[in-house]
Amino acid sequence: MRRSNRLVLLVGVFLAVIAFVGILFLANPSNPNNPNQPNGTPNPNGPVVVAIADIPLSTRIRADQVQVSTVPITTILPGAFTDVSQVVGQIARAPIATGGQVTSAAINPPQGVITNINCPATLRCMAVQVDQVSGVGTVIKTGDYVDMVIGIAADKFPVITVNPTDKSIQVLAGLNNTSVKLLLQGLQVMGTLLPPAAPPPANSGAASAPPASTGGGPTTLNGQSQIVILAVTAQQSEVVKFAQLDGSVTLALRSVDDFFDPATGQPLPPTTTATTGVILKTLVDSYGVLPPEVVETVTPGAKASGR
Repeated sequence: MRRSNRLVLLVGVFLAVIAFVGILFLANPSNPNNPNQPNGTPNPNGPVVVAIADIPLSTRIRADQVQVSTVPITTILPGAFTDVSQVVGQIARAPIATGGQVTSAAINPPQGVITNINCPATLRCMAVQVDQVSGVGTVIKTGDYVDMVIGIAADKFPVITVNPTDKSIQVLAGLNNTSVKLLLQGLQVMGTLLPPAAPPPANSGAASAPPASTGGGPTTLNGQSQIVILAVTAQQSEVVKFAQLDGSVTLALRSVDDFFDPATGQPLPPTTTATTGVILKTLVDSYGVLPPEVVETVTPGAKASGR
């Protein structure tokens, strides 16, 4: 055999050995590059949306406030978002500090549950109880803004006459003295509380009722109440307490965009809309409500009388 043929044979044997070793390496189950190993070695890191600037309570999250970062999977919080499109435009229901992960608890916390209240400096946090009618369906959430409307019934404004002789007092009946006023505007909601779900029926043979829905299901008019925690000034706290004692309180929901600059996210100077308040005369004079009129009838053989 010539020398050149021996060289070709040796090269062929060498290449065959290399190919055999490569096949054994790729077939190894512990090899992450093994095409037959679907999982391979798990990636220890994962994406998560984090805040790159402080995001205050009640503000809409902007694109320049968040980014996706890769962090160890073991440090990713439950409910953390993985794409900025999932959070941009959402309302922060809890303040998010720079570097903090943006989670579902900060955007859509459990309805009616308070774990902690951070009352703003110089303000007071005060509870108001409302129901499904006076509390916007009891779906007010942490971070919302509300106005307080008060209605004072006629019996709180009695019209009296004083007898000049004996100074006796007589209350005039038949007058409508009800008064309604938009009392406080732009109150920030710091938290809400809902009553616990009713226990199942005691009768074990009856089918148990499904748990109360916390959102997304049909609304049932069951008279449910809600506790709304409002941030108020010292003077406003006195007004709220008076309204609770002698009036009927209703909360009207506001847009958070009324209170923050949409471009910068900075708070806007507070504005107050002037209102007149409403009594029956206001409805008659300004809204065309027709007051009743006295109708005179004449009965044959009798004097005219008013009816």
